[in-house]
Amino acid sequence: QAQLVESGGGLVQAGGSLRLSCAASGRTFSRYAMGWFRQAPGKERDFVATIWTGGTTYYAASVKGRLTISRDNAENPVYLQMNRLKPEDTAVYYCAAGTTPYTTASHSSNYNYWGQGTPVTVSS
Repeated sequence: QAQLVESGGGLVQAGGSLRLSCAASGRTFSRYAMGWFRQAPGKERDFVATIWTGGTTYYAASVKGRLTISRDNAENPVYLQMNRLKPEDTAVYYCAAGTTPYTTASHSSNYNYWGQGTPVTVSS
């Protein structure tokens, strides 16, 4: 069974950094677009970033310049480097895989596989 598992979340002070990882098992995701979404308490799940197999990336405006998505081998298909973190970045972060085109990358419905999430808390 295909599975994505996030890690690397935790508590950090504002201005600090974290690196999230997403490990894959059960199948290879090398041909999929890989994305990160986040859900803050009491809010809907929001798009963060996506990276395609050729390295093209797309970011939400709120994170561009501070968060960087990258991809690696089949076992650890995607990372999210988070710098200059703000309290409003506090959320559960989810890794996802899908075949989404660039124009609809922010739509969660275009992703077929999801992890369970890793919590990130940024204190002020």
